[in-house]
Amino acid sequence: QAQLVESGGGLVQAGGSLRLSCAASFTYYTMAWFRQAPGKEREFVAALRRSGDGTNYADSVKGRFTISSDNAKNTVYLQMNSLKPEDTAVYLCAAGWHTSARPYDYAYWGQGTQVTVSS
Repeated sequence: QAQLVESGGGLVQAGGSLRLSCAASFTYYTMAWFRQAPGKEREFVAALRRSGDGTNYADSVKGRFTISSDNAKNTVYLQMNSLKPEDTAVYLCAAGWHTSARPYDYAYWGQGTQVTVSS
C-alpha cells in the first residue's frame, strides 16, 4: 500500500527553523510539499523530481525553504528557515508525476504535520 508519512512539525518562534521529513513506501517520481491553514485553500510550497534535476518553489518561501531528497531512503525533506507566523499551517507531502503547483496533479498524499510559528 502506497503511503507517505510526514514528521518534524512543531512549535517554533518566528525566525527559527524546522526540518520536515516525508517518508514514502514506494519509489516516487516527483514529490511536493503543500500547506493548508485553517479556512484557507491548500497552497503549494515546493516540489522536486527524484532525479534531482528540477525544483520549484512558491514565491513566498523562496530563499527561506529548501526541498531535498535522500533517494536511498525514499525520503524528501523540507528545511524551513527564517520562519514567519504566516507559515503556520498543516504541511502535507504529495507524490505525483510532474513538479506541478496544482494539488490535483498529485495522486498520493500524507496525513500532514502541524507547523506553528509564534510571534
